Amino acid sequence: MNQLNPKKLLNSKWTAVQPSQSEKHFRISEVEFDEEGVVSACSIEAVISNNVYAIVWQDLKDTERWLQGWK
Repeated sequence: MNQLNPKKLLNSKWTAVQPSQSEKHFRISEVEFDEEGVVSACSIEAVISNNVYAIVWQDLKDTERWLQGWK
Protein backbone atom coordinates (compact mmCIF):
# COMPACT_ATOMS: atom_id res chain seq x y z
CA MET A 1 0.00 0.00 0.00
CA ASN A 2 1.33 3.41 -1.01
CA GLN A 3 1.49 5.99 1.77
CA LEU A 4 -0.15 9.27 0.74
CA ASN A 5 -0.42 12.73 2.19
CA PRO A 6 -3.29 14.56 0.42
CA LYS A 7 -1.53 17.91 0.84
CA LYS A 8 1.47 16.62 -1.17
CA LEU A 9 -0.53 15.09 -4.03
CA LEU A 10 -0.32 18.01 -6.46
CA ASN A 11 2.35 17.43 -9.15
CA SER A 12 3.25 14.02 -7.71
CA LYS A 13 4.27 11.39 -10.27
CA TRP A 14 2.66 7.97 -10.76
CA THR A 15 3.11 4.90 -12.94
CA ALA A 16 0.19 2.71 -13.98
CA VAL A 17 0.92 -0.97 -13.36
CA GLN A 18 -1.31 -1.93 -16.30
CA PRO A 19 -1.06 0.88 -18.88
CA SER A 20 -3.94 1.51 -21.26
CA GLN A 21 -3.71 3.34 -24.60
CA SER A 22 0.08 3.62 -24.20
CA GLU A 23 -0.44 5.84 -21.15
CA LYS A 24 1.84 4.67 -18.37
CA HIS A 25 3.24 7.77 -16.66
CA PHE A 26 1.01 10.31 -14.98
CA ARG A 27 1.17 13.35 -12.73
CA ILE A 28 -1.50 14.80 -10.46
CA SER A 29 -2.53 17.99 -12.21
CA GLU A 30 -5.28 19.24 -9.91
CA VAL A 31 -6.40 18.71 -6.33
CA GLU A 32 -9.40 20.48 -4.82
CA PHE A 33 -10.06 20.66 -1.10
CA ASP A 34 -13.37 21.41 0.62
CA GLU A 35 -13.67 23.92 3.44
CA GLU A 36 -12.70 21.23 5.96
CA GLY A 37 -9.44 20.46 4.17
CA VAL A 38 -10.61 17.12 2.75
CA VAL A 39 -9.82 16.30 -0.89
CA SER A 40 -13.05 16.77 -2.87
CA ALA A 41 -11.67 16.26 -6.41
CA CYS A 42 -8.46 15.04 -8.00
CA SER A 43 -7.30 14.98 -11.64
CA ILE A 44 -4.46 12.95 -13.14
CA GLU A 45 -2.75 13.85 -16.43
CA ALA A 46 -1.04 11.40 -18.79
CA VAL A 47 2.46 12.65 -19.57
CA ILE A 48 2.66 11.38 -23.16
CA SER A 49 -0.81 12.42 -24.36
CA ASN A 50 -1.78 15.18 -21.90
CA ASN A 51 -5.18 13.52 -21.41
CA VAL A 52 -6.71 14.44 -18.06
CA TYR A 53 -8.82 12.02 -16.02
CA ALA A 54 -10.76 12.43 -12.79
CA ILE A 55 -9.57 9.94 -10.18
CA VAL A 56 -10.47 9.00 -6.64
CA TRP A 57 -7.21 9.84 -4.92
CA GLN A 58 -7.49 6.91 -2.49
CA ASP A 59 -7.14 4.56 -5.52
CA LEU A 60 -3.48 5.60 -5.67
CA LYS A 61 -2.86 3.61 -2.47
CA ASP A 62 -3.43 0.35 -4.38
CA THR A 63 0.04 -0.94 -5.37
CA GLU A 64 -1.53 -3.44 -7.76
CA ARG A 65 -2.72 -0.50 -9.87
CA TRP A 66 -0.33 2.39 -9.14
CA LEU A 67 3.35 2.85 -8.28
CA GLN A 68 4.73 6.09 -6.85
CA GLY A 69 7.15 7.87 -9.18
CA TRP A 70 7.92 7.05 -12.80
CA LYS A 71 9.18 3.50 -13.14
